[in-house]
Amino acid sequence: MATISPTDEQSRLSESPKEQPLASPADPRKKELPPTPTLTKSRSSVTSTTSISIPAPPVDTSLSPFHNAFHVYHREEVSDSSITTPVFSLRGDTPILRTLDEVRDQVAEKIAVRALRKVKVVDDVKVAVVLTFSKKDDAKFLQQVAGHLQRILALKEHLVAIATTGVGPSSLIICGSSAVQVQRAALLASSKFIGRIQPVLDEGTHWIARIHEIGWTAYDEAALWDAMQKSAQRLVDPLLPPPGSRSIAQVLEAARARLQRLSPQQAYEELHDASIPMPVLLVDIRPQAQREEHGAIRGSLVIERNVLEWRFDPRCTDGKLEVANRYDLRVIVFCQEGYTSSLAAAALQDLGLLNVTDVVGGYKAWRDAGLPVEIEPIWVAVPKS
Repeated sequence: MATISPTDEQSRLSESPKEQPLASPADPRKKELPPTPTLTKSRSSVTSTTSISIPAPPVDTSLSPFHNAFHVYHREEVSDSSITTPVFSLRGDTPILRTLDEVRDQVAEKIAVRALRKVKVVDDVKVAVVLTFSKKDDAKFLQQVAGHLQRILALKEHLVAIATTGVGPSSLIICGSSAVQVQRAALLASSKFIGRIQPVLDEGTHWIARIHEIGWTAYDEAALWDAMQKSAQRLVDPLLPPPGSRSIAQVLEAARARLQRLSPQQAYEELHDASIPMPVLLVDIRPQAQREEHGAIRGSLVIERNVLEWRFDPRCTDGKLEVANRYDLRVIVFCQEGYTSSLAAAALQDLGLLNVTDVVGGYKAWRDAGLPVEIEPIWVAVPKS
C-alpha cells in the first residue's frame, strides 16, 4: 500500500485545474457596477486603493457660461455639508416671486432694525432718530417702519422719529409707546422747524407731518435728537419745581421791589410838573382790544408790550423812538390793572433806563380816581425864547 505524504497531497491539489464559473448571458437591465477596490495585504500594514470615476454633470446650455461655471464649482469643489451648500438653486423649477408690497415691507423691516442699532436710552426710554432716503414722499412707507418698530419694541418704552430725505416736501413720523411723550416730541419738533413743518395726522402714539428739506444740513438730525431726548426725560416729582425756578408771583414781587411805583394821582401830577428837567412819558402798553373795550388816555404814548424794549433802548439802531436817545428819561408805564406794567418797567430798567416806573392799579385805577382821560404832557411844548 502506497503511502501519501502531506507534501504530495498539497502538490496534487495545486496542480489540479480550478473550476471556472459558468458564464451567464448579459442582462441588459443591470447597470455596470464600479470596479471593486483592490486590497493589498502585508504583514506590516493594510493598504486600500479605490478608483472611482464620477461622470461630470451635464452642462445646461440654457444657462449662461457664468452660471454653468458657478454650478460646476459648487458641485465639484464645495462639500455637500449644509454649511457650505448654497441655500438657493440655479436650476429651480419654481422661482420665488414676491409682490412689490412684500418687498417694501421687507425694506421697512430692515430700516426698523437699523433704527434699533442707533438707540439711546433716556430714563429707561429707548430713543432713536432715522433719516432714510426716498425718491418720493411716502408717509405710508414710514407707517410700515413705525409698525415694525412698535412690534419689536412692544414690551419696552420707546420714542422714535423717522423722516424721508429727498428733493421737495417729505414726511416725518414720530411714534412711541406713550402718547404724552409723542405729543411733547411733536411740539418740540414743530418749534425747531418753524415754517418748514405742517402737521398731517395725529393718532396719539403716531404723529405725522409734512416737512421741507429735512436732512440737508447737520442741524436737522441734531434737532430731532434733541427733541426726542428732551421729550423722553422724566421729572423726579412733577409737583416739585426745578431748582432755580420762580413762580410768577415771585418774579412780580422782585420786579416791584426795584421800582418806585406811582399812584394815578402822582403820575398825573408828574406829567404837569414843569420843574422836572427830563422828558416825562406816559406809556400805554395794553393791546388794541383792551383799549377799544375799556377806553384810553389821550395824550399817552401807545406802545404795545411786545415792542416796548426796542422802542426805548438807546442802543437800538432799528425802530427806536426819536425821544429815546438818553438814559434819564422818565417813563411811566401803565396797563389795565398794574401787573404787566410792573414787569415791563423792570425790563426797561434792565436796559439802563433807571427812571422808569409804573402806575399802581393801571388804567382801571386811573379811571376810578376820576382823573381826566385827556392829557397834554408839558414836555412836548417848546419853551419860547
